[in-house]
Amino acid sequence: MSTLSPSPANAATTPPDAARMTPAERRASASLALVFALRMLGLFIVLPVFALEAARLPGGEDAARVGFAMGLYGLTQAFLQIPLGLASDRFGRKPVIVAGLLLFALGSGIAAWAPDLTWLAIGRAVQGAGAISAAVTAFLADVTRDSVRTKAMAMVGASIALMFALSLVLAPALAAWVGLSGIFALTGALALLAIAVVIWVAPPEPREHRPSDMQQLRAGLAEVLRHRGLLRLNLGVFVLHAVQLAMWMAVPALLVAAGLPKADHAHVYLPAVVASLLVMGGVLFPMERRGRLRAAFLIAIALIGAVQFALWALADASPSLWTLGGLLFVFFIGFNTLEASQPSLVSKLAPAHARGAALGVYNTLQSVGFFVGGAVGGWLARAHGAPGLFAVCAVAMLVWLMVAWPMQAPPPSAARR
Repeated sequence: MSTLSPSPANAATTPPDAARMTPAERRASASLALVFALRMLGLFIVLPVFALEAARLPGGEDAARVGFAMGLYGLTQAFLQIPLGLASDRFGRKPVIVAGLLLFALGSGIAAWAPDLTWLAIGRAVQGAGAISAAVTAFLADVTRDSVRTKAMAMVGASIALMFALSLVLAPALAAWVGLSGIFALTGALALLAIAVVIWVAPPEPREHRPSDMQQLRAGLAEVLRHRGLLRLNLGVFVLHAVQLAMWMAVPALLVAAGLPKADHAHVYLPAVVASLLVMGGVLFPMERRGRLRAAFLIAIALIGAVQFALWALADASPSLWTLGGLLFVFFIGFNTLEASQPSLVSKLAPAHARGAALGVYNTLQSVGFFVGGAVGGWLARAHGAPGLFAVCAVAMLVWLMVAWPMQAPPPSAARR
């Protein structure tokens, strides 16, 4: 059986001092989490109102075209995560991040101006071309030690989760106030603000691991694609985000059936997200310090699987609002734990000269998971209803748990970069 690390060092523990972030690491983590937050708020804030608002544009009467325009962002992002990850290995993290944010701002401007659905789709495609997730997470890995990297990644994951919940609250009010074009203009402004954070707030990036030519880049990518531990994590992020998006094809309808109007769904999502982050922070980091990251990782997968099995069993029984809220709370505990630990593990396992490539592959599989989850989830919900959808999600999580079971966490090391 392959492992994530050649030496199973789960029993080792990290010295207390090594588990504390230095001021430089706190600055790096906070600034890069802010970059992610500004960009993801710009992405998420469009989603709750996109379908309704885009229908008012010429061409918007075709629901299939509207769906294509909304999803085009993820498709272009999936194609460009690896090239931009490789570019960040070769030319540096900051130049690639700034270029990607400029593309995102340009796409936002096109979408804000768009006179019809075709131009709106073009704007979404250009937004997706700014695929900087790999470069940002590689940058964060470059400037943090292994012993605090999960905590740093958790700050990024928490910022993303909070922006998702915040977007559900803000989007309807903003749509009524400034419309879809105004929301896209706001997303462009947020991207420009993120550029300022990268240039003037984020710390300088190290250069010692930068490959010198294309041959080294290709060798690093080949090494990443052969690494069994990384392949496990890439499968995991695909399943995680496919299940996440697929379940949202049915959960809103269950909340409505339980008596909660669509406009009030954030009243369930926001408390569930915030409470789950508190639980994750109180459980994940102490477990990692005690050398039990593998256990936390597997428990998180099992929690999400248990939620899918419960929703499968309850979907036809009209579960109460409290039941659904409790299940979403458990789901977000597992989801946020995995969002923090998986990219951290990728950055630890990847060779330093190929971190951008490894995280590019990882983020590509994440984007493909979003696409597959939406497409397959919609088909399952239409063809087999909510029970069929949750049954497939439950089986997918069970398969992932079986594949992940042999893993061993990398040995903690305060000095390793």
